[in-house]
Amino acid sequence: MMLSAFCLIILFPHEIQPSNYLISLFSSLLIVCVWLVFYRNHALFAILSQADILLRGYFGWNSRRAIQVLDHVFPKDAATQPELIITYFGGNDSMGAHPSGLGPHVPLPEYIENMKQIVNYLKGLSDSTRLIFLTSPPVNEERVNKYASEHFSHLVRTNELCQTYADACVKLCQELDVKVVNLFTAFQQRENWMTDCFTDGVHLSAEGSKIVVAEILKVLKEAEWKPSLHWKSMPTEFSEDSPYDIVGADGKTTLNASEWTFHREIQWD
Repeated sequence: MMLSAFCLIILFPHEIQPSNYLISLFSSLLIVCVWLVFYRNHALFAILSQADILLRGYFGWNSRRAIQVLDHVFPKDAATQPELIITYFGGNDSMGAHPSGLGPHVPLPEYIENMKQIVNYLKGLSDSTRLIFLTSPPVNEERVNKYASEHFSHLVRTNELCQTYADACVKLCQELDVKVVNLFTAFQQRENWMTDCFTDGVHLSAEGSKIVVAEILKVLKEAEWKPSLHWKSMPTEFSEDSPYDIVGADGKTTLNASEWTFHREIQWD
């Protein structure tokens, strides 16, 4: 999972959305890996029975490109607007500038203005649309250089730059009253984060992806939103008892499995 693409996770509670699931997976390492972590640990199953999920990710994008498609991805005249949007930018923006002027680097002042534009646009979708923004995580600088491709010119990725852009994102979100997850600090709270959380120094491993999932769930649990968008609070669709459920040990009654969690590898909070 690379936290450097235009990535959005959108939840439509079924009470305002048709009951058929709306799931779209695009080529973004962030989306792919978070999706796999949820799927592998069965956390996704609970969400699927509570909300429709639309995934949008554009690999390698920066905030400049993102603001160009906001009205296409999120048309303001859409019949239904999302209840929750989780957005990430910063990893590519914070790369060092190339002498040619080409490349994903976005100067810090422009990055801040782009992020502000994104926040204001998404806030304007509806009164009930909630936002969570993610900052850029740290990188393993040694491994980044080790895995550099011959197809790229020299890529400049440093923790000094990552932290600068992460701090700017946190500050902006606090000013605009938007929930924010500081992944730069969250990752470094884990022992051996540099070796365990990345596949190549930048892209996130399963362990790194789990940190992202846990931090998002923490925000959802602690947010005083009404209705709550935490998975334990959202109602499960079609959760009524059924004679088609698994038969219990007494051989006479069935067991409603719609909200079981014991089978999950990780007991997400």
